[in-house]
Amino acid sequence: MQYELLVGLRYTRAKRRNHFISFISLTSMLGIALGVAALIVVLSVMNGFQKEVRARILGVVSHVQITGADNRLADWQAVAREAAAHPQVAAAAPFVNAQGMLVLGASVRGAVVRGIVPQLEQEVAEIGLHMTMGKLESLVPGEFGIVLGAELARALGARAGDKVTLIAPQGLVTPAGILPRLKQFTLVGIFEVGMFEYDSGLALIHLEDAQKLYGMGESASGVRLKLHDLFQSREVTRDLITRLRGDLYVSDWTRSHANYFRAVQIEKTMMFIILLLIVAVAAFNIVSTLVMAVTDKQPDIAILRTLGASPGGIMKIFIVQGALIGAIGTLIGVAGGIALALNIDVVVPFLERLLNIQFLSREVYYITDLPSDLHSSDVIAIALVSLALSLLATLYPSWRAARVNPAEALRYE
Repeated sequence: MQYELLVGLRYTRAKRRNHFISFISLTSMLGIALGVAALIVVLSVMNGFQKEVRARILGVVSHVQITGADNRLADWQAVAREAAAHPQVAAAAPFVNAQGMLVLGASVRGAVVRGIVPQLEQEVAEIGLHMTMGKLESLVPGEFGIVLGAELARALGARAGDKVTLIAPQGLVTPAGILPRLKQFTLVGIFEVGMFEYDSGLALIHLEDAQKLYGMGESASGVRLKLHDLFQSREVTRDLITRLRGDLYVSDWTRSHANYFRAVQIEKTMMFIILLLIVAVAAFNIVSTLVMAVTDKQPDIAILRTLGASPGGIMKIFIVQGALIGAIGTLIGVAGGIALALNIDVVVPFLERLLNIQFLSREVYYITDLPSDLHSSDVIAIALVSLALSLLATLYPSWRAARVNPAEALRYE
């Protein structure tokens, strides 16, 4: 083992004459540990929120959607069969997408109306798992049943069995003029997915009822696909564009909600940079620690120089000392951060009971528990950046130690 490493480790372990230096070293180590742990926990919670919201969005939105020109796809069965032949496609379901106005008594609300086949829809979406009243199978062709989002039903004051009038924008041309196309539907179910956009503006009816109401004949608006791996949606979309023939438009979930996920990613990046400043401040405390250590060890440095140690060797001694402080702090922070991120579902309720507060009120937030999704890539990146900052902080004090003049240092010894 080289003498630089031996001396550097000995300086770290040895009891110092100046206890203030030891205190600053401990403070730097704990600061790095705290910053690293905070970074891991915050990024894990942000990953958890992103995963939770993505799951709720994809409970309503399909992974990939194929639509026809002018919102009409005549031979949707052939398109569904051809798309289902792709190895990444797990299921396919037709849909009719239109707009309408819902009327119940004096209440009027606009909504997106989606015609579905309940048995097929449950294979591509998870709305059936979020039913608070009734079930999707209650949508039977010819019976004109309707399923509403919870907020939409609340705004209309609708309850199970109520007759809701759906007015379609397409009009009927009569001798008396253009009359709106309307039909009474029976409320057979209510869903709540936890996304206000869908809970307040989505109505589901059977595919055949939608085709009759909107005069689409046997056509559908398109086909919704579920993939085995949702993160392969862009590659699958490109493959389907080359496979499918006709005037079709293929899009995936990353495009339909691109702004939201881009905003979440930007927020995550900014939080990483902001919290990294905690680690940077703690790491650069190592500068003051090593500067004081160099001043304290000037006689030792002078003796080593007279024994033949090179300036580079002196630099390595103090680089080892500072890097060890950073490494220990990083390891403690990584261990603490991982432990806290994996047990946040226990820690947060304990703090809520202890402080008698609720961080995420059920009256305000749909997500009432702090989710955590720990990524090994985040942990590795945080640890590497922390070690790099610690190493960078050792360069100036080490360079200053290498410039110590042995004669000047030993003059008054």
